[in-house]
Amino acid sequence: MAASDTRERILDALQRILITKGTAAVTLESVAAEAGVSKGGLLYHFRSKQAMLQGLTLRLDDEAEAEFAQATEKGVDVVRYFLETSLPSSEEEMALYWSVIAALRSAEGLSEAGTEVLARVFNRWSELLTDYIGDPVLAEIVRLVGDGLYLSALSGLPSPDPDLLKQVFDRLLAQVAEARG
Repeated sequence: MAASDTRERILDALQRILITKGTAAVTLESVAAEAGVSKGGLLYHFRSKQAMLQGLTLRLDDEAEAEFAQATEKGVDVVRYFLETSLPSSEEEMALYWSVIAALRSAEGLSEAGTEVLARVFNRWSELLTDYIGDPVLAEIVRLVGDGLYLSALSGLPSPDPDLLKQVFDRLLAQVAEARG
């Protein structure tokens, strides 16, 4: 098995434990067992619990960069893309963010570098939206709506009524079209 496959399996295991059992259940031993590797095998890839959490954050950063690339492709409506992707389409998609948020709330928390990655992801969306819309206030409103939708989904709150949500999106998109001229 390739080293990168083992590393990904370890991160998958960490993610599952964070989601199903919480941060208190995350130990090097529990993650190794969940991943089906020896503790030594885990330590080969991650020297500490903090390093594993950092790895999870870097995974989130990679996924976010892929989203930014899609959002900025020629002809893509950045606002529509952001709003539509703010509604997670799968449990797997929610799992990564949820596990990183859980890690942030843990007693150990993420390292400063991990926290910076999360801040960069949120700030990058703000920049993309502001650049696309041209109005920083409207861009922030759009970002807050998207973040609220995502965090509501992560928290397991009921989804908004689809018709009402469509109306919210339509109104925001109309305001964006007006702001862009």
